[in-house]
Amino acid sequence: MEIEIATIGGYEEVGRNMTAVRVGDDIVVFDMGLNLSQVLIHDDVRTEQMHSLDLIDMGAIPDDRVMSELEGDVKAIVPTHGHLDHIGAIGKLAHRYDAPVVGSPFTIELVRQEIEDESKFDVDNDLIKMEAGETMDIGDEVEMEFVHVTHSIVGAVSPVLHTPEGAVVYGLDKRIDHDPVLEDPFDMERFRELGDEGVLAYIEDCTNAGRKGRTPSESVARKHLHDTLKSFEDYTGGIVATTFSSHVSRVSSLVEFAKEIGRKPILLGRSMEKYTNTARDLGYPIPDDLEIYGHRRSRERAFKRIMNEGKGNFLPVVTGHQGEPRAMLTRMARGETPFQFDDGDKVVFSARVIPEPTNEGQRYAAERLLKMQGARIYDEIHVSGHLREEGHYQMLDAIRPDNVIPSHQSLGGYAPYVDLAESQGYTVGEDLHISRNGNVIQLTE
Repeated sequence: MEIEIATIGGYEEVGRNMTAVRVGDDIVVFDMGLNLSQVLIHDDVRTEQMHSLDLIDMGAIPDDRVMSELEGDVKAIVPTHGHLDHIGAIGKLAHRYDAPVVGSPFTIELVRQEIEDESKFDVDNDLIKMEAGETMDIGDEVEMEFVHVTHSIVGAVSPVLHTPEGAVVYGLDKRIDHDPVLEDPFDMERFRELGDEGVLAYIEDCTNAGRKGRTPSESVARKHLHDTLKSFEDYTGGIVATTFSSHVSRVSSLVEFAKEIGRKPILLGRSMEKYTNTARDLGYPIPDDLEIYGHRRSRERAFKRIMNEGKGNFLPVVTGHQGEPRAMLTRMARGETPFQFDDGDKVVFSARVIPEPTNEGQRYAAERLLKMQGARIYDEIHVSGHLREEGHYQMLDAIRPDNVIPSHQSLGGYAPYVDLAESQGYTVGEDLHISRNGNVIQLTE
């Protein structure tokens, strides 16, 4: 059976991920993501109001015109998890395909919200929820399975296409976490079984392939965060924390530890409201009495209350860990909210700067503004959601794929993974395929 893989987006950068796999006449599209940095360099861009062609020209969403080269019908659009670099283009591209969007319950709820916010296109694709461990038929000869993985957002999966020629495993994004905070451990047992059954191709996230060792568990970040906040137990001034609003596990730890040191947690920011309420609605352990304010007026009232009742009584958890110009922490640093920093106030960055020039520049500017107001910064209280070197060795050893396709990096960023894969016996141009956006890889004829 003829199998092709179209590398549409995410093969020359970190972001705007999109890959299509054709098995005979059936096509499955994995991810439709946004490259947020390409949006942030423009002032006041509102992607929901823009045409897909303009966003393609900006390099913000995948250029899916290569799909016309694939002879078959799209049977499913499958986002692996709810980060915008994987679902942020669904509102712009999904309506072009007569196919359902299939994802984990948390991911599908986030996709639903993305579609509701879309104002340029009518997106009426069916939304189908599928749990890890479940399967669905794709055409007559292909079955899709979801394998549970752990990442920096709940509900992440690795989709697997079972074909007559072997399995195609789509491996974006994950870390091997045996002790996560809110979810089950990484399902390494199932990946080993897939290796025994036969894996034709493995598409892998190379984000941290050049970093030695293994990626620590979320429980390690939780302990580091607990140690940091406990050290402030006797401090009576202001403490502000920021993290990825989509990182429900980290947010839940911040909420728990705030109460432990005698402070009331308050979540501030529209994306904080979005992700946390979605998680609570789906049964994740978010306290019913947790105060979350997303809209501008409610945020302003919350800041005034914090200042009136005493900063020492609260722990605001806010957006803005990358220094985004319109995010809450950046606005606080610019003095655009009722919150006022005093000398010695603490700002906890429970996040890592995404290694990309736009983010690094914005984060630097935000930190300078905070320091000018006397704030003391605690950073890197975080663990990555991506595999390091040892995790990649483990995955190759477990699934033993016939073909490996690196993804989720720039062409230069592939180098560490290419070296790693070659050390395991793979050869560039034979069974190790380095691709660009818009290419098609022929696996079987």
